[in-house]
Amino acid sequence: MKLRIRDNSIRLRLTRGEVDTLRDDGLVKSRTGFPSGRDFQYVLESSPASVTPGAFFSENVITVRLPETAVLAWANSEQVSIKGEQLLDDGEKLAVLVEKDFACLAPRQDEDESDMYPHPDAESTAGSD
Repeated sequence: MKLRIRDNSIRLRLTRGEVDTLRDDGLVKSRTGFPSGRDFQYVLESSPASVTPGAFFSENVITVRLPETAVLAWANSEQVSIKGEQLLDDGEKLAVLVEKDFACLAPRQDEDESDMYPHPDAESTAGSD
């Protein structure tokens, strides 16, 4: 799972296997280790109690929670993303976006894309050499 944070937006991109795990188990976790044994973690949850996407931050963990019904519809279709907004205490909004991760159109050295979704534009560029 890839995480991108920019200002008041959080974006998670998932491989096929991660989408399947979220659909079947309701949870996908990732972590980044830092010196001194500290970890930064990010978690994606599917919750039957949630009605809208939301994000929470506590004890070095970002948790993004999605409605289970939205996850099931997304995981079992060609739908690319689930998005939502969350009102912050200061009146601003936090944008939450969860997407299926597509393979790049141009191969990248040292990047395994075997579990990524085929890029929608791959067919239109395949014969253009």
